[in-house]
Amino acid sequence: MKTSMIINNCGLTSPWKPPWSDLNPWPVPQLCIDSKRRWIGRYYRVTSPSLGQFIAAHRRAPKRIVLDFDATDIPLHGDQPEKFFHGYYDHYCYLPLYVFSGRFPLLAYLRQSRIDGAKHTGSILKLLVTFIRHHWPDVQIVFRGDSGFCRQLVLNWCERNRVDYLVGIARNSNLEALLEPLWKHVERHHTKRRKEGQTGSTKGFWRYRYQAGSWKKARSVIDKAEVTDKGRNPRFVVTSLAGHDAQLYCEEYCARGDMENRIKDQHWTCLLNVPPANMGGVTNGG
Repeated sequence: MKTSMIINNCGLTSPWKPPWSDLNPWPVPQLCIDSKRRWIGRYYRVTSPSLGQFIAAHRRAPKRIVLDFDATDIPLHGDQPEKFFHGYYDHYCYLPLYVFSGRFPLLAYLRQSRIDGAKHTGSILKLLVTFIRHHWPDVQIVFRGDSGFCRQLVLNWCERNRVDYLVGIARNSNLEALLEPLWKHVERHHTKRRKEGQTGSTKGFWRYRYQAGSWKKARSVIDKAEVTDKGRNPRFVVTSLAGHDAQLYCEEYCARGDMENRIKDQHWTCLLNVPPANMGGVTNGG
C-alpha cells in the first residue's frame, strides 16, 4: 500500500486519505509543518475545503460558535526531522496545534516541539475568524483555551475584532492574594457540608478586574476557590463574557475538556502517533 505524507515546507504533496476515511462524518483536516513565515497563505489553501465543510454543515448561520485551541504531543520513534525532546511530555515529539468547534475539527497544524505551545495562535485565529465572518458576519465568536494560550497579543486582537474570549490564566502570587479573602468562607462551608454528611468538593466563585504586569489594561478574571478533603485547589480564567461566574466556569470553560476526546479521535484516525520516517514525500508500506 502506498501512502503520501502531506508535509513539505507547508506544501501539500498529495492529499493523504486513510483507507477508512469514508467512515468519518467529516474530512480529516490536513497538516502542514511550520516553515518560518511562509506557511499561512499556503495553509489557507490546504484547510479551506475543511472550513467549507464546516460552513456547509449548518443550514443557517449560528448565533454563536466557540473555537477551541489546544496543543498536544505526537511521540516520535526513529530519526524524524525537526525532532526535539520535550521536558513536559518527557520524550521526543512534535507539538501540533488543533482547533475544534464542538465536534468539528477545523484545523491541525503540525509543529516542532521546541516552541511556545501558543505559537502562531494569533495568526491562525485571525485566519479562521476572517473565513467565518465572510460567511457569517454577525456570528458571535468565542476564543477558548487553557492558560497556555493566555497571551496579551491574542487578547488584544480579540478585543479589537469583536471576538470574545474565555481563557485560563496561570496562578501567580498576585492572583492568589486577591483570592485569599474568599477562602475562609468556602472552607467554613466545606466543613459544614461534611458535618451534614455531604460529599464532594466545595466551590466558590469570584469575579474582579485584574491587570497583569504585561497588560495595558485591566480585564475581567473569574476565580474558582475549590476546597477538597486534600486542601485548596484554586483556578483562574480571564474572559470578556458577561454572565454568572459559576456557569461561565463550570459550563463554558470546563466544556473545553471534551476537546481532548476529539484530539484522541484524530490521533487514532490519522495515525498521528506514528508519523512516517520520510517527512518530505512518499513512503511505502507493505
